[in-house]
Amino acid sequence: MKRVATLIFLGALLLTGAALAKTLRWASQGDIQTSDPYSQNESFTNLFSQQVHDSMVMRDKQLRIVPGLATSWSQVNPTTWRFNLRKGVKFHDGTPFTADDVVFSFTRASHANSQIRQYAIPVGKPRKIDDYTVEFEQDKPNPITLEHATSVFIMSKAWCEKNKVSNPLDFKNREETFAARNANGTGPFVLVSREPGIKTVLRKNPNWWGTFEGNVTDIVYSSIGSDATRVAALLSGEVDFILDPPPQDINRIKTAKDVRLIEGVENRVVFFGFDQQRDELLYSNVKGRNPFKDVRVRRAVYQAIDIEALRGKTMRGAALPTGGITPSILVSNPDAEKRLPYDPSRARQLLTEAGYPNGFEVTLDCPNNRYINDEEICVATAAMLARVGIQTKVTAQPRATYFPKLEKFDTSFYMLGWGGAVTDAQTTLDPVLRTFDKTSGKGGFNYGRYSNPKLDALIDAAAIEMNADRRKELIRQALAEHNEQVHHVPLHRQVIPWAARANVTVVHRADNWPLAEWIRID
Repeated sequence: MKRVATLIFLGALLLTGAALAKTLRWASQGDIQTSDPYSQNESFTNLFSQQVHDSMVMRDKQLRIVPGLATSWSQVNPTTWRFNLRKGVKFHDGTPFTADDVVFSFTRASHANSQIRQYAIPVGKPRKIDDYTVEFEQDKPNPITLEHATSVFIMSKAWCEKNKVSNPLDFKNREETFAARNANGTGPFVLVSREPGIKTVLRKNPNWWGTFEGNVTDIVYSSIGSDATRVAALLSGEVDFILDPPPQDINRIKTAKDVRLIEGVENRVVFFGFDQQRDELLYSNVKGRNPFKDVRVRRAVYQAIDIEALRGKTMRGAALPTGGITPSILVSNPDAEKRLPYDPSRARQLLTEAGYPNGFEVTLDCPNNRYINDEEICVATAAMLARVGIQTKVTAQPRATYFPKLEKFDTSFYMLGWGGAVTDAQTTLDPVLRTFDKTSGKGGFNYGRYSNPKLDALIDAAAIEMNADRRKELIRQALAEHNEQVHHVPLHRQVIPWAARANVTVVHRADNWPLAEWIRID
């Protein structure tokens, strides 16, 4: 009888455990670029890095900075910051987290292969004080040190050295290392497996130092490129959550049984950029000249785009048109938000003044699974540009091939989106708008490779100005100079609806990150 009772008891425990296990099955149109948290600074990839790794300082549901692997910090002097680290934390492989891992991580994140280096380097050169204290010595004061620190995920020094991944992988040249499909962080979830383009599996880290407000124990992520298939998977219950329901299906989802829509504005602006560096474009019929070096041509492109048609027809209202280039609507500058008017006649006049009365041909590069309706936006824009004489061929590619193409500057005209958790303008000014600097990594996302000394001077001054009012004025001037020269053509800020089964509760954060530690499945 005792044996039978024991078996019944063990069976009940197993049933209880099974009942408690909650698997989140979710999908979106694209996939993670890599498991190496420094190799690609791409929001969706960073989301998964956040689930596996922690940073010294992190963000709450309102994007406010809160303690992470550092419990406290102080500014010792204008160029020195001290961080006190959390004790008792272990990596997923059981090794302890110490100051050595922080020093190693910031050094690794500053490597030339790292797309995070424009954040890591300004935090300063790390120095271990003791096992749980690290100081960062900066060359210049950095008014947004903590903002930058949120972007550097902490890796295990021992794990990286053991697996020969002490440097970030070179993604643009398709390097494959152990870190491409494996990871070892201190974060809330453990990477179980990664099949690029197919499926990624994560499992709850029972030893995480943080607090699980949700009840998700396992995550199964699938990349479903087809809009129709993705929505059908949600409606049928095959998946519990989709990050990017297509605008054309929003009303259908709103009225469907057992599913719901969670809406919010993302801190992300979508825009077009131009090759403004080459003397002759790679993909154009114009020989011996680069039309995009002429601000009149760039302005013509801008004024040929009917932004309201894009918002209403292409995006079905799921966009906030803007003339601004900074992601966050929370800290936007009214002057910088003004768009040039839609004026095809003026666009044709500008092209004539620039020496292109009959227009020209050019190729527009776009992703087809990164931003909401990205390919559709490019196709609609090409039709608008054709009306003023710019015959535009659209080449759309999956993000896995698209972004390495941009990193090699293999483009004449391209789409890019920029945003995330950081609302401060500096994290757009430094990486996207500034002249590229190989040493610091600043301007790393200036894929048009233009150089504007006046703009650079304003950006660099704002980067070290500790007085808030003076810094705000420098940023205003920098954005005004950028807009006057039309270095990019802004389109809109994304309005991001998420769709979930009715029994799934998620926190819609403005960086478009559905963090599983906050998700509940009833």
